[in-house]
Amino acid sequence: MKVLITGSTGLIGSALVPYLAACGHEVVRLLRTDVPQGDASWYPERNKIDLPRDINIDAVIHLAGANIAEKRWTNRRKALIRDSRVDGTRLLVQALTELNPIPKTLLSASAIGIYGDRGDDVVDEDSELSNGFLPDICKEWEMETHPAKHVGIRVVNLRTGLVLSQNGGMLGRMLPPFHFGFGATIGSGTQYMSWIAIDDIICAINHILTHDTLVGPVNLVAPNPVDNHKFTKTLGMVLHRPAIFRVPSFCVKVLFGEMGDMLLLSSTRVHPSKLVASEFQFRYPQLEDALCHSLITS
Repeated sequence: MKVLITGSTGLIGSALVPYLAACGHEVVRLLRTDVPQGDASWYPERNKIDLPRDINIDAVIHLAGANIAEKRWTNRRKALIRDSRVDGTRLLVQALTELNPIPKTLLSASAIGIYGDRGDDVVDEDSELSNGFLPDICKEWEMETHPAKHVGIRVVNLRTGLVLSQNGGMLGRMLPPFHFGFGATIGSGTQYMSWIAIDDIICAINHILTHDTLVGPVNLVAPNPVDNHKFTKTLGMVLHRPAIFRVPSFCVKVLFGEMGDMLLLSSTRVHPSKLVASEFQFRYPQLEDALCHSLITS
């Protein structure tokens, strides 16, 4: 299968590209700079995409978007987070609908942030969506894939949770304080964290790519979410470090503002119903095993 991928240098994309190649797929990267022969270029902020109309690709995996946890959410940063997802997806989908032939499949990134803060409630792909900054962006993001559906492209919205890899993401940011013995429960510690091992997410994306029955939203999370207190204790145990501290909620809000409230204090307990129903086999369904593998092999 010939697969076009955006976001190939990100946390997921950098692991996915070699995996797809090892599975026998031909990978074409859609890059912003330094485009090697065989790849293509685009500049979403300029509404420009250089994609040959006769490229003849079978599938597209769209992962590009500004890092939501990289900087404090100023109004300018929030605009960048939104525009990099919504406008970038619009540009890409428009280009795909003009190809001849059009690709058969589009897997487009989204996030479990679309469900909002749900406390202890278990949510899946059929659950009601929430409102707010992140849920609204995710809804817009997914909506921009609808024109692809209208021309007959199979569209899957990859609602991704916390990806476990020491190479980046939230876990990468958590490791330094844990290594120095300053691991801490965040807020009350009762907020649920829906996570997935990096190996499982790249295997799941390939599974979705090759299973035509999977359409619409698909939750990319392990089947066993845990609360923040258990996550903290498990990570400390795996690293053989104490994790006895607690960061009060008000400190999180002072330090990180709206970003801290939404990313660290909100609770989203997500079940991967569609993946389970499609008989996808998780290699690391339990947090301790996932952390041990991620921290040893990442």
